[in-house]
Amino acid sequence: MSRKKKAPKKIPIIDPKYKSVIIPKLINSIMYDGKKTIAEKIIYDAIDKIKSKSKEEPLTIFNEAINNLRPTVEVRSRRVGGATYQVPVEVKPKRSQALALRWLIDASRKRKDKKMSDKIFNEIYDAYQNRGSAIKKKEDTHKMAESNKAFAHFRW
Repeated sequence: MSRKKKAPKKIPIIDPKYKSVIIPKLINSIMYDGKKTIAEKIIYDAIDKIKSKSKEEPLTIFNEAINNLRPTVEVRSRRVGGATYQVPVEVKPKRSQALALRWLIDASRKRKDKKMSDKIFNEIYDAYQNRGSAIKKKEDTHKMAESNKAFAHFRW
């Protein structure tokens, strides 16, 4: 880390089609080998499937799913006197969004559907309805933090 001054904040890229800040981050994290057009096609197909399946606006469903996936607390390892403790710590908004996107992609990649757009659509819809393996990952994280609440005084 620089001691002189803070790094300037980057201006977030806004999606031209849906005017969202989160969608380009999802596209970039799905992308393999720099093939951005394929990643965009996958995400836009998934959003179109949301549009056809539900009567609500697809972007609100997507945002609600991401908000359902966002963790509020997580555990961090802290070494105190030769012992390592799992200390519960609140998650910053930027990190919680990154974790939510990562869990969404990991859960959708593990699904058994044929196309990646189907996998992502199903995982987004499951997250919107508070079910699915990405939601389970969030609940496991919260459970871990809850069970290690006794070590909260080691927070730094």
